[in-house]
Amino acid sequence: MNDIARRILIPALCAGLAGCGVETAGTAAVAAKAGQEEVEQGKRLEQDLTDKLNAASEQERQRLDQAAEATK
Repeated sequence: MNDIARRILIPALCAGLAGCGVETAGTAAVAAKAGQEEVEQGKRLEQDLTDKLNAASEQERQRLDQAAEATK
C-alpha cells in the first residue's frame, strides 16, 4: 500500500469507527432515559397503590369501629 493510500484510508477508517461509537453512545443514552422513566412510573404506581390500600384499610377500620359501637 502506498503512502497516499494510507493517508486517505486510515483516517477514513478511523472516522467510520468513531461514528459507530457515537451512535452506540446515543442509543445507550436513549435506552437509559427510557429505563429511568419506567422506574419513575413504577414508583408513582407503587405510591398510588399504597395510598389506595391505606385508604381501604382506614375505611375498614372505621366500619369495624361503627359495628362495634352498634353492638354496645
